[in-house]
Amino acid sequence: MSARALMIQGTGSDVGKSMIVAGLARAFTRRGLRVRPFKPQNMSNNAAVTSDGGEIGRAQALQARAARVPPSVHMNPVLLKPQSDVGAQVVVQGKVLGNARARDYQGLKPKLLGAVLESFGRLAAECDLVLVEGAGSASEVNLRANDIANMGFARAADVPVVLLGDIDRGGVIASLVGTKTVIDPADADMIVGFIVNRFRGDPSLFDDGMTTIARHTGWRALGLVPFFDAAHRLPAEDAVGLGARDSSRASLSMSTDDRATGVARPQRIVVLAYPRIANFDDFDPLRLDPGVDLVFLGPHQPVPGDAALVVLPGSKSTIADLASLRAFGWDVDLRAHLRRGGSVLGICGGYQMLGRSIADPHGIEGPPSKVEGLGLFDVDTILEGDKVLIEVTGETVGSGVPFKGYEMHVGRTTGALQPLLKLASGQVDGAVSADGRVAGCYIHGLLADDRQRQHWLQRIGGQASAFAYESDVDATLDLLADHLEKHVDCDRLLELARESRLHR
Repeated sequence: MSARALMIQGTGSDVGKSMIVAGLARAFTRRGLRVRPFKPQNMSNNAAVTSDGGEIGRAQALQARAARVPPSVHMNPVLLKPQSDVGAQVVVQGKVLGNARARDYQGLKPKLLGAVLESFGRLAAECDLVLVEGAGSASEVNLRANDIANMGFARAADVPVVLLGDIDRGGVIASLVGTKTVIDPADADMIVGFIVNRFRGDPSLFDDGMTTIARHTGWRALGLVPFFDAAHRLPAEDAVGLGARDSSRASLSMSTDDRATGVARPQRIVVLAYPRIANFDDFDPLRLDPGVDLVFLGPHQPVPGDAALVVLPGSKSTIADLASLRAFGWDVDLRAHLRRGGSVLGICGGYQMLGRSIADPHGIEGPPSKVEGLGLFDVDTILEGDKVLIEVTGETVGSGVPFKGYEMHVGRTTGALQPLLKLASGQVDGAVSADGRVAGCYIHGLLADDRQRQHWLQRIGGQASAFAYESDVDATLDLLADHLEKHVDCDRLLELARESRLHR
């Protein structure tokens, strides 16, 4: 028997689609249903390695976790990873297909619909309910031709749609009613109801608003969802909200009372947020750890003098982001930081930047080139070969602190005299300077492992906390499910979900 399906589309980007699907996935899983998340097309440089050896958007990996199943490439069959302002790497069912400029990709989409429907069918064959997430806005009629992300998929797979609007950004009545006005009538017929998200204040004050939307659209009102305060505790899909998430908790500077009671001051850790930062969720555990004051630096913001650790994160375009790093003056700041006794950690692309050189002989990231690195390691990187996508475990060399994480990179880095990590396979990874203050590796997710995070905090002079990141994520998903069960008509959502005609 094939699964029923329901699609959550939005009136715009960042209206909370990913979060709503994650919460519903956990809510319906707790009811005993076998749930699978699905997003036909995603655009994000925040990706996750799957158990079947590919990569998908980080949001779908979180939704899989909410459904208590391993992530699969079929949960996000088309992933676009921006490499420039006009082009992106195209990943299909977990593997790189190639690069495409935005205009060229529009012509490629019809060829990808078959892979999208195949992946959807695979998921539908193994579960009771598929929760589908749209991309961007349902009202982007300029992109409707050949669409595979929103109504194009919904129509092709005959999946009913619930439209989500965000009242927190304003104009939610106009955005929902306006969507009905501008989209094709046959597309509008796919919409079976609407939800208003991120409400603040007395919900009774918006009763007339919900009624007005229903009257003008003919769609059912399925829920008014209050703002979910714990949303910042879950991994984000893209880097748009980095600044807001960074400031989401109160300042952790030491107060006079702290000094009097002997409470340790959190260690300030700085992440260089260059333009093409990738897999920035590596640092969510630091952001949430009470032993850390985490700061994401934007362009031309100087590295603060009290930083204990500066992190160079992953990048979708390492050579271009290295140029940006220099343009922002961070290369000078890093050397000053080291002279003050600070530490530096590079992850993936950031690790490559720390070496003597980076060569791209085949033009993987752009025109073939070779550039000088920051020279903080005696290692060299060549960008070549297939992308490495694998989950790994191991321990730090010397101290023997265990870790688990994943690799997601192109290129080989050679020349390290002192490796940072030893993998369970027996291979080594990364490098560390003779004084131990500069380190780098290819392993993402390193700091999500509580043992490694505590090790790094102690290494830079801080104190390990009892914070358990993975348990915190799981508890937050349960809170989100509770929140949606209270404010959304989940029983009605299940009634509205239906079996796709593709599998009848």
